Amino acid sequence: MIESRCGILCSECEYKEEMDCKGCVNIDKPFWGEKCPVKVCCESKELSHCGQCDNFPCELLIQFAYDKEQGDDGKRIKQCKAWQG
Repeated sequence: MIESRCGILCSECEYKEEMDCKGCVNIDKPFWGEKCPVKVCCESKELSHCGQCDNFPCELLIQFAYDKEQGDDGKRIKQCKAWQG
């Protein structure tokens, strides 16, 4: 089951219950208030997740995956690969 556009597993997110987040595939805007550029990109291409993109993994996704504060050392990229089937 696809949980996010970028490969984050929402079911494992510590903020899911606290913020009553439904996951980016089910909301217009993330709980932190800003539009997520990864979500916007994916949806503009009518893709379910980044792993379906011809440019996967793109620089934007890599930047998010390896961000010093919010990154996950590439875990989301691996998850998108798993969702590719």
